[in-house]
Amino acid sequence: MNQHAKITCTSRYVPKNAVSNDQLSTMMDTSDEWISSRTGIRSRNIVTNENTSDLCIKVAEKLLKKSGKNAEDLDFILVATMTPDFGTPSVACLVQGSILANQAFAFDISAACTGFVYALSMGEKLIRTGKKLGMVIGGETLSKVLDWEDRSTAVLFGDGAAGVLLEASNEEHFLKEKLQADGQRAKSLTSGYLENKSPFYTGTSESSSYLQMTGRDIYDFSLNDVTNNIREIVDEDVDYLLLHQANKRIIEKISKKLKVPREKFLTNMEHNGNTSAASIPLLLDESVEKGVLQLGSKQKIVLTGYGGGLTWGSILLTL
Repeated sequence: MNQHAKITCTSRYVPKNAVSNDQLSTMMDTSDEWISSRTGIRSRNIVTNENTSDLCIKVAEKLLKKSGKNAEDLDFILVATMTPDFGTPSVACLVQGSILANQAFAFDISAACTGFVYALSMGEKLIRTGKKLGMVIGGETLSKVLDWEDRSTAVLFGDGAAGVLLEASNEEHFLKEKLQADGQRAKSLTSGYLENKSPFYTGTSESSSYLQMTGRDIYDFSLNDVTNNIREIVDEDVDYLLLHQANKRIIEKISKKLKVPREKFLTNMEHNGNTSAASIPLLLDESVEKGVLQLGSKQKIVLTGYGGGLTWGSILLTL
């Protein structure tokens, strides 16, 4: 009998420090009206003494507690992030070590705001090819790569982490996917450029830890490429769509272009901001907690991520 993957548990963790638009207006030339009217964001959570692995470890611990699973039963841990603690070890390995998941292999996936969708696709394939239990987490501390004097980017992002447990199932839940990338447009969003200080390096090299984004390019990319991607996999009987939470205007325009009712698009960027790889699993867990989504209900949903790389992709699945 063929083995399939199923999401059986969700969890999330965000830092306790909530930063409102009004607070940001005391740091830079902006206002609550300017930010909220353009993005839908009113506040975001920012770390004060935590790193990405700390957030992801909290999520992993919650997943184990909620599900009643043992860490030693995990076959794999995947973490999607563009803000790891180190170049190496990976955040996933730090999670694995902290929760004592001694039988699990672990690695990170770097695909910016599409990261969780890419990682979930990878996890589904691992289950399909024989693994029994895995953990897929999206986690970010974007606050550490922002230029806090640049209002065009600093007001958009927040920190957080969330994830799911994937288990083997006799029934098919992952119905369709389409993952894409375009490195020719890579410079539209960059972060974490490292200077080459080798004595043998003869080229010119500079370092920049700041996230840099060409907003208009990303906006156009979202409305065109991402909309076409969703159109190829969405079913007319889909219950809800969970898109990367970057901007309410983008979601509204995608809804109109797809001719899918706006109420089918779930959102939470108002209090989370753009959390990159964490945004989709954060929204998923919040929606489960509110009862809008129910695990085991066979509700049909679309998960769509899009961001730096450029990368984008969608998965159609049943809960």
